[in-house]
Amino acid sequence: MIALEAEGLNTFYGKSHILYDVGLKVEEGSITTLLGRNGAGKTTTLRSLVGLTPARSGKVTIFGKDTTRTPTYRIAQMGVGYVPEGRKIFAHLTVEDNLRVPMERPGPWTIDRVFKTFPRLAERRMNKGRQLSGGEQEMLSIGRALLLNPKLLILDEPSQGLAPLIVQEVFKIVQQTKADGMSVLLVEQNVRASLEIADYAFVLDHGIMGWSGTAADLMKDEERIQELAGASAEEWSFDDDLSAQEAVALSHQPTTVA
Repeated sequence: MIALEAEGLNTFYGKSHILYDVGLKVEEGSITTLLGRNGAGKTTTLRSLVGLTPARSGKVTIFGKDTTRTPTYRIAQMGVGYVPEGRKIFAHLTVEDNLRVPMERPGPWTIDRVFKTFPRLAERRMNKGRQLSGGEQEMLSIGRALLLNPKLLILDEPSQGLAPLIVQEVFKIVQQTKADGMSVLLVEQNVRASLEIADYAFVLDHGIMGWSGTAADLMKDEERIQELAGASAEEWSFDDDLSAQEAVALSHQPTTVA
C-alpha cells in the first residue's frame, strides 16, 4: 500500500518555476529518502506535499485520498507529522510546554515516552526553547511531531548543523519510528546516513527528479551519488553504544531561537 504519492508536481515561487513534473511515492511502513544538492527543490517538494506551498499542477495522494488542495491542518489531522527545516520550536515555552502543544492522538508516543527516548529533554523539561542546544532543539522538534502519533512522518534536514554523534542518535530514532509502523519521508544532505536506514531513494536535480530506486542500489552507485547528491566518499557507521543522553551532551551550548 502507498502512504503518499505525488505525480507531476509543478511548483512556483512567484514567476520562478521550482519543481518540474516531480513525482515520488512512499510505501507504507518504509523509510524513503529524498536527496539532492542545496537548491535542488527538496524543501519545496515537502511544502507542496503538505499544502504549505501548493503546486500549480499535479496531484498528491495521502493514504489513498486526493490531498492536492487540502489545507495543511487537515493533512495533519489525517496522521501526517511534519518536522520542518530549522526546527521551529517555541523559544519562550519550556520543553514540557512545547510538547503539550500538539493535538493529542491515540498511539504509543506520549510525553513520558519522549522523555525516556531523549533523557536530556527530561533533564531540561523546565528550560525554555531558546536555552537548548541545537541537538536538543532537533530532538524536541522530532518529539513534538511524534506526539501526534502520525502514520506518516516527514522530516526536513534533521541532521542540519548537528554534531556527528547527535546525528547518529537522530537517525536511530528515525529507524525506531519505522519499527513502530510509521512511514517516513526523509529529506537529507547527509547522503550516507540516510541511505543506510532508507528502503527507497529519490534524487532531485534542479527541480527535476533525476533518479529513483532502492536505497541499496543507490548506495552501490558511487558515481551517481557524487554527481547527483554531492556526497562525500566518507563512510558512515552507527555507534551502537551511543545513548541519547551522551549524544546531546556533546552539544550543550545554548542556541538562540528567534
